[in-house]
Amino acid sequence: MEVHVRNHERAAIIEVRGEVDLYTSPRMREAIVETTSAKAPTVVVDLSGVAYMDSSGVATLVEGLQLSRGYGGTFRLAGLGGAVREVFKFAKLEKVFEIYPDATRALAGSGSSSPGAP
Repeated sequence: MEVHVRNHERAAIIEVRGEVDLYTSPRMREAIVETTSAKAPTVVVDLSGVAYMDSSGVATLVEGLQLSRGYGGTFRLAGLGGAVREVFKFAKLEKVFEIYPDATRALAGSGSSSPGAP
């Protein structure tokens, strides 16, 4: 799995590629914790390169959401593919996260597919 963090104006984009599971999720967690520790106003996790995610990956994203809310930040997900989206539907997390079709829309805060999200 690969994780890259890039800054975009007042946001941080965490790009994740590969499978996110018990063994690889600590790398994604490290990037999320580092980004939220820096109090990025908006954190976008781009999952367009992720074909598989297990519960440890989901738990890591929930932790990131909680960390960003702790300082008043915004935590958004982008690019959820079929299998990953199904995990979020099954866990009823589509109502918890702001989910966008791609990172560009997530940065703009428009085009969310999450009920109740902006």
